[in-house]
Amino acid sequence: MLPIVFIHGTRVSGTMWSPVRARLDRPSAAPDLPGHGTRRGLPFDMGAACEVVADSIAELGGRALVVGHSLGGYVGIATAARHPELVAGLIAMGCTARPSGLAVGAFRLAGRLAVRHPALADRASRYGFRRALPGPVAEAFVEGGMSCEVVPSVIDAVASGDPIAALSAYPGRVWLLNGSRDHFRVDERRFLAACRDGSLTHLPRRDHITMLADPGQVARFVENAAENVAEDAARAVPVRA
Repeated sequence: MLPIVFIHGTRVSGTMWSPVRARLDRPSAAPDLPGHGTRRGLPFDMGAACEVVADSIAELGGRALVVGHSLGGYVGIATAARHPELVAGLIAMGCTARPSGLAVGAFRLAGRLAVRHPALADRASRYGFRRALPGPVAEAFVEGGMSCEVVPSVIDAVASGDPIAALSAYPGRVWLLNGSRDHFRVDERRFLAACRDGSLTHLPRRDHITMLADPGQVARFVENAAENVAEDAARAVPVRA
């Protein structure tokens, strides 16, 4: 059975995926990226983040479906390009916007404020998640702690990458999943065109965070993708007489 590695977003931790993982009947992992959760305090960069994901895949047998949201989606794309032999398929959620000038500048300003006032930024993040998401889902987001001080290095890492080029380098199947109201879907058509074998799905009336409000819906999407990857692999194996 194909395992799944989930990658979390900025300033949260792998616990955000607990409600989705609980609905899946297959092996899975949700590691904390550098600077987040149990790895809080470690420097974040894209190379180190990809190695955390690669190590988790290795622990699950050496090949897995990778699922990432927001920062986790960008890390998933980078991991697929760097380690295509490990990534059996990729679901990239809420991460189809190219890093650009004004947007990066706004996020850098927010990151500097978070570093200056980390306790306030952490408290504001917890409040925001609890307002946007149903109770159990929100608590999963905040359970592993907030790490707002890591935001500047995350922005630098994402801004210095080229996710479209990374997608074009990955030969496997890619599912792009966005909320219909997500501001991070602005370049989704260019991301889709870069995929060698890609599809694009919208969750109606969902935004960047609320696309995860229904963990059952997300789990069904992930399960279907895992089954499709397994079917593709079975068809690719020649049958001996």
